[in-house]
Amino acid sequence: MDETTWNVRETAATQTRYDRIAPLYDFMEALIERWRFSNWRERAWSLVTGPQVLEVGVGTGKNVSYYPPNVHITGVDLSDKMLDRARRRVERQGSPVMLFQMDAQALKFPDGVFDSAIATFVFCSVPDPILGLQEMARVVKPGGRIVLLDHVRSENRLLGRLMDWLDPLVVRLMGPHINRRTVENVQRAGLTIERVEDVGAGGIVKLIVARQD
Repeated sequence: MDETTWNVRETAATQTRYDRIAPLYDFMEALIERWRFSNWRERAWSLVTGPQVLEVGVGTGKNVSYYPPNVHITGVDLSDKMLDRARRRVERQGSPVMLFQMDAQALKFPDGVFDSAIATFVFCSVPDPILGLQEMARVVKPGGRIVLLDHVRSENRLLGRLMDWLDPLVVRLMGPHINRRTVENVQRAGLTIERVEDVGAGGIVKLIVARQD
């Protein structure tokens, strides 16, 4: 199977997986969302500058309440079912957001149209994360900031191996890969890393701030 065929199949499988879990997605993460994720999301969004901001992987709209004032948010997601829930959340909160069904690996925007871009817990699920990161970089203006909040493979040897072993099961049940090396992927995508912060969970969750040169 060539790389293009693999990517098409993996992308379709990812879309189907998130369409399937969309009705339960918020419930599945409710506890950890209140306990940890909410603080991390707020921190990530504090680093975003506008006026034009792209959110990749908007999901069910969990970030809507953290959107900064006086910016124009464009949100995209692969899953229509997830977007349906995001649209309802946007309507309830009255946020001026434009939402589109779109593949992070093939963004349908011209080059350099956004001042910054952000993705929270997304690049653990993109089939080709380097391609997706390159697409984010392409649509952000030169010098624009790209903010990523994501869980990554542990640097601990034993825990890292355990994450490798569990990864296929987690993907089938929940969707994300738990053993992605996202910091390295950002560098491989040609972005310049400004800083990396361990925000919690023993270094498994990282806040990555990069820029498009």
